[in-house]
Amino acid sequence: MQNHAMQRLLAPPSTAGGEEEGWLTSYLDVLTLLLTLFVLLLAIIPRGQGDDATATEVAASVASAGAGIQPRHEGLSPRFANLDIPGVRVIEGQQGVTLRIEDNLLFPSGRSTLLDQGRTTIASLIGELKAFDGEISVEGHTDNVPISTPQFPSNWDLSAARAIAVVRYLVGQGVDASRLRAIGYGDTRPAASNATSAGRASNRRVDILLTAPTPP
Repeated sequence: MQNHAMQRLLAPPSTAGGEEEGWLTSYLDVLTLLLTLFVLLLAIIPRGQGDDATATEVAASVASAGAGIQPRHEGLSPRFANLDIPGVRVIEGQQGVTLRIEDNLLFPSGRSTLLDQGRTTIASLIGELKAFDGEISVEGHTDNVPISTPQFPSNWDLSAARAIAVVRYLVGQGVDASRLRAIGYGDTRPAASNATSAGRASNRRVDILLTAPTPP
């Protein structure tokens, strides 16, 4: 009995429990790392693929949308490309297509009553204007030579009266009034320099601006 007791006292401490706990800890660490890696794979890889797919779809959509974006007046110019009327110019701009009519064809100097020649010139445009379904702005312009008469105290009044005269004629010829508007700019938007007689003649004009309808 004494020998057995002595052997128990002298025996080194058992490490079985420590070895078991250390092995279990390592095993749990490995499982934790594997689980973390698995979660990361699930979270990152599909998302990366989705992002790539999304980026491709967005790029395709942008390209498609960009191909479809065109100026509102796209397609108007060809309609009037073959327009051949003396004194009428077709001008394409950012806002639309302008039919520029020389002032001397439409009105006597300093007046807003349409000449017979002016009516004939505008009448030649009626078919195209009726077929056009956008907005039609009739814009009166003058040179910078002051005017002061009982009827027209300024170039503003004269340019506005001339624009209104053209609009009234168009309405009388069957152009839809709801698409028409008259604007008088006076001498504020010159097309040429007012320093020469030729420039002033260019500035005395009526512009018919055609703006394509806004897509629904």
